[in-house]
Amino acid sequence: MTIYFYKAYEPYGCFSNFSLHGIKIQGTYWSTVEHYYQAQKFVGTPDAAIIPAIHAVQTPEEAAALGRCCTRKVRLDWEEVKTKVMREAVLKKFLTHADIREVLLSTGEQLLVENSPIDYFWGCGAEKTGQNYLGKILMSVREEIRKLSLISVIYE
Repeated sequence: MTIYFYKAYEPYGCFSNFSLHGIKIQGTYWSTVEHYYQAQKFVGTPDAAIIPAIHAVQTPEEAAALGRCCTRKVRLDWEEVKTKVMREAVLKKFLTHADIREVLLSTGEQLLVENSPIDYFWGCGAEKTGQNYLGKILMSVREEIRKLSLISVIYE
């Protein structure tokens, strides 16, 4: 069976980067994974001044809008590092919040798919032909958490 997720208020909404599950990375607390991800686009660039604004906005929608503004230049290595940045943030989110970690683990071996009708990279797109990188990251994180849980049981 496949589990489709998209909006934070829908079933399995905790899988969305817009879910209100904050993370602390490199000593900074971010309200959502989306806030962190959008800010990382500008690290080390002339447009890095936007990072505090992304950090400060109230909603992940606002963070996404700031990060997607086409007048700013993203870091040169963004295409190479964006999936690594996302995975780090998603892993941190599920290691930080036990309640949603249990939701993720409860999905067993089911396929997880971000049901975005417009995103063919992170989601499946309208025709379900997208690359579903967010779903792939979630399944990878699920497996890593299982291994970490098994290791901690062995050493207890």
